[in-house]
Amino acid sequence: MGKRIGVLTAGGDSPGLNAAIRGLGKAAIGRHGMSMIGFRDGVRGLAENRFHELTTASLSGILTLGGTMLGTSRDKVHRMVVDGEERDMIPAIAEVYERNQLDCLVMLGGGGTAKNALRLVKAGLNVVHLPKTIDKDIAMTDTTFGFATALEIATDAVDRLHSTAHSHHRVILAEIMGHRAGWLTLGAGIAGGADIVLLPEIPYTVESVAETITQRQARGTNFSVVAVAEGARDLNDTAELRAAQSLVAGAGTPESKSAARKHLASVIDAQREHTFRLARELEHATGLESRVTILGYVQRGGIPCAQDRLLASRIGTAAAQLIADGQFGVMVAARGEGTEPVPLEDVAGRLNLVPLDHGWIETARAVGTGLGD
Repeated sequence: MGKRIGVLTAGGDSPGLNAAIRGLGKAAIGRHGMSMIGFRDGVRGLAENRFHELTTASLSGILTLGGTMLGTSRDKVHRMVVDGEERDMIPAIAEVYERNQLDCLVMLGGGGTAKNALRLVKAGLNVVHLPKTIDKDIAMTDTTFGFATALEIATDAVDRLHSTAHSHHRVILAEIMGHRAGWLTLGAGIAGGADIVLLPEIPYTVESVAETITQRQARGTNFSVVAVAEGARDLNDTAELRAAQSLVAGAGTPESKSAARKHLASVIDAQREHTFRLARELEHATGLESRVTILGYVQRGGIPCAQDRLLASRIGTAAAQLIADGQFGVMVAARGEGTEPVPLEDVAGRLNLVPLDHGWIETARAVGTGLGD
């Protein structure tokens, strides 16, 4: 009999997930003679053994659909809340894996999913991870499916904000997703012609941002569009956040780590509306009305663009080949126009942030885009 594989999607939804499931399934079933089941709602459905059989018929027509046909969740395999209590569900997951006679589990997701995948590998399961996120913050891969579509959506929003900013002589701040990485904001800011781009990788000062705006005023331009990454912070907030993160990293006991995590959560919560605060500060400093647009989850929704469909299909079919070859414990990385298996140990826990010498940064500076530093 052919190999039997399970597949799930975890973490946030993203354009291209269904395309990747389709690519994986059609290649696994049609080319390699495997069978495949899909677990519902991420690792929680895996732990609860909730699945349905996937066939070429059930995979038909999903290439262009946004979201995920399987549902998703953000649970951690070793700290899943069950009946109000955190439990290590790895043994239960291993039992489900054996009960369904799986030869491999394919997990589609971002950085948190990579960590979950590595934990299951260490528990003895055969796992392959496919990198999905609009943030493009997963290490060891050129890009991730979901990013290209989100970039188009964010760029279109920045484009549209120019007309209202110009008409009303306002400062318009567009908050763009990206978690702790600035790829999405930087790309949309350059492509959409934002006047200022603020990234997590470059802490800003209000004075620097205001100066860029007042210089534009002096040249007769009484409006500005500011692309703000959700993870961007000014120098003071950045220092406070890093200090809280250091407390978590340096905690030596479960009690101290729990207290440090609560402190970090309170710092993050206090800084949650940083874009609105920046808007108020810029209005006071420049005399221009300032307004905020939060793009939010619209960036993750809708039909995946052609580039993401192609990338997801490439990565999905490559995963099927790796499984056929018996290669597990890896992430299928995008590499140029091809793919490359990368050990999960080299991926889990690492972030792909924007290097300060990256070509996009140089391009932004060259065209006169302010970066707040």
